[in-house]
Amino acid sequence: MKKLLPLSVLCVALITGNVMASERAEQGWQMIEQGALLVDVRTPAEFADGHLASAKNYPLSDIDKYFAHIDKSTPIVVYCRSGNRSGKALDYLTSIGFSHVHNAGGFEEMREQKSAQ
Repeated sequence: MKKLLPLSVLCVALITGNVMASERAEQGWQMIEQGALLVDVRTPAEFADGHLASAKNYPLSDIDKYFAHIDKSTPIVVYCRSGNRSGKALDYLTSIGFSHVHNAGGFEEMREQKSAQ
């Protein structure tokens, strides 16, 4: 019984994580379909290995210079490899006044969600 509880907790966490991941990617695609700017915050090398159609490559390390002349009310969807760097990009952009930013998660997550639509 003691071994089943941790396993059950792990299964619930994995299922919940996948549902959240799918929801964030789905919301990202909805925003993109409505005209949001799609931004890949991975490195140029990662971007060159594959990216979503219409995505702009604004690496997290230089994100401040790319957004200097973009209207702060522009809807923006950010993604990376796993959702970590795009989460940092979201935090940065909202801290400087962008009001419509969404972290859609990782590249593969976004591709999988698009093919599921």
